[in-house]
Amino acid sequence: MSSYLQQLFGLSGQVAVVIGGTGELCGAMAEGLAGAGAEVVLVGRSETKAAARLAKIAATGGKAWFHAAEATRKAELEALRDEVLRRSGRIDIVINGAGINSATPFFDITEEEFDRIVRVNLKGVFLGCQVFGKLLVERGAGGSIINLGSMSGLVPLSRVFTYSATKSAVHNLSLNLAREWAPHQVRVNVLVPGFFPAEQNRSVLTPERVGHIMGHTPMKRFGEARELIGATLLLASGAAGSFITGEELVVDGGYHAMTI
Repeated sequence: MSSYLQQLFGLSGQVAVVIGGTGELCGAMAEGLAGAGAEVVLVGRSETKAAARLAKIAATGGKAWFHAAEATRKAELEALRDEVLRRSGRIDIVINGAGINSATPFFDITEEEFDRIVRVNLKGVFLGCQVFGKLLVERGAGGSIINLGSMSGLVPLSRVFTYSATKSAVHNLSLNLAREWAPHQVRVNVLVPGFFPAEQNRSVLTPERVGHIMGHTPMKRFGEARELIGATLLLASGAAGSFITGEELVVDGGYHAMTI
């Protein structure tokens, strides 16, 4: 990397907390952050799932470690924050990426299912922003929060009613916080993947649905997790992304641009 690009996108000396980092998409984003020089903290519930990602990061010379935490429990996120500060000394970048999905027909959605998806997809982001945003605002040195949104947060997609509602709320919350925290140089953005096969959406990707998706995606393919890395580095960097806040950055192969 040239010195100019290093100045723009290099994250050496910074610490990134990736909540949901044991998943496919956020795991790739974590690899990208580590490759740019950040020390990365993978946050999830499974140390086994984290191990493979940590090994890949280590193999390319990156630095990362795992912390087990439940994204929907404030006390666990506060303990995570304190442990990162104790072990790494600082926090500069936070990704709130834990999420679950369901394709239950609307009249069959139970209150339990509705509450579970709201708890993970919305409450988890709310708590992550509250716990880590407070730290960044009070520190007074700026920082970047990236919340993982969804195409269904921009355009209602069929069959994923509760998921779409929670992702829309994540988009709205993120833009509100971007406005509130801009005077403190804390940037809050939404990274909006199009269709990327991952654990949380495999159940809804039926052959019929895949056909509709391909017909509505100009690039005629799914995204690959690594294709989120460039957008992640842009939003994470205090140099390249210094004037970007309140943005819903879409990475979708043209899906959102397609009409008829």
